[in-house]
Amino acid sequence: MASYPPRSGPAAGRLPQRGRAGYAVAVVVAGLALAFCVFLPWAGIEARIEALGRGVSHDVRGIDTTAGLYSLVAALAATALGITGLVGRRLLAALAVVPGGVSAVALVLFVTSRSGLGDRVSVDLGLLRIEPMLRPGWFGAAAAALTVLVCAALSATRPPPPG
Repeated sequence: MASYPPRSGPAAGRLPQRGRAGYAVAVVVAGLALAFCVFLPWAGIEARIEALGRGVSHDVRGIDTTAGLYSLVAALAATALGITGLVGRRLLAALAVVPGGVSAVALVLFVTSRSGLGDRVSVDLGLLRIEPMLRPGWFGAAAAALTVLVCAALSATRPPPPG
């Protein structure tokens, strides 16, 4: 076995910091996923005739709403901060908490505001059923925004001391 001389200098006794870049990569991936989900349908209204088993629906994509535009800008900002955290200081990825929070608030406001699903109620007339629905794109955007929040917050934490 080869014996290596002990380290000297300012890095002596410290382990290399691995794993911090993983959070920055997760911020970039979640930001890109959020940007993708903005172009998917977020909500829809479906009218269904039960006797025929047929229906029609009208979908609203995220990009068609103000909340979707805010989420798109937040997704691009989170992606840029994650990339900056990868190539520069890793703590810059922690700043992605802000766009992640903005996107999460915009998603909640989309559901609760009058322009979203907040003022629409389900109507069931026996033969005809009309109801608003959240589409998978909204859930994907919510999951991506929460992932940006969590990974950005974790990138700001200090690693545990060795030993």
